[in-house]
Order: sequence, then C-alpha cells, then structure tokens
Amino acid sequence: MTSQGAAGTTGGPAGGWQQAVTELSPAVHAFLKALASPARQRVMLLFARGAELSVGQVAEVTGLAQPRASEHLAELRRGGILTSRKDGKTVLYRADKHAGAAALAELQAFLQHCC
Repeated sequence: MTSQGAAGTTGGPAGGWQQAVTELSPAVHAFLKALASPARQRVMLLFARGAELSVGQVAEVTGLAQPRASEHLAELRRGGILTSRKDGKTVLYRADKHAGAAALAELQAFLQHCC
C-alpha cells in the first residue's frame, strides 16, 4: 500500500520512503494555469479549426474590453496554448496544437504515475 509522505516522498511497497519519480514541468504548470480560467476557456473556443484572430477580434466576439482580452491572450500564450505572429502592426493569435499536445502528454504520464 502506498501513502503520501512529506516533501514529495511516497511510501514504497516495502514501507520505505523514496523520492517521487515524476514532477510536472514549469511548462505544464503554465498550461494548467492558462486553462484554469473559464473566460480563457471561452476565448480558446474561438481558435477552433485553425482560426487566426487579433486582440480586437477576440474582444469584439467575446464582449471583453480590449485590455482584458489582451491579458487573456497573453496568459494563453505563456501557457503554450496559443502562438502569435505579426502581420504589419497587427498581432494574430492561433492555437499551438503541438505545445498543447505535449503538455497533455506530460500531464497524462504524471497522472498515470501518481494515481
């Protein structure tokens, strides 16, 4: 039987204490933080099917003030969920499927290890 100990240790099958094998990376922490907000989850739905949108377009569709939309897009980009590119003076955002898939794979491996 395995029990949770202090400071990231677990009791092994023989009852001895050992260091936890798996720890989530900072990238996965940022990914989870970015998706923790229901408002950011709604923003993410706008990027389905490869859509590429500016801050102004996101603000218009969601009804968010432009500075607030910009904050949400920045958090989603820090979380590796969105990527951006400049088109003249306009910044266009789109989903980064590869980074999202990598974060989900790491999270799944972590959950399989610990749960």
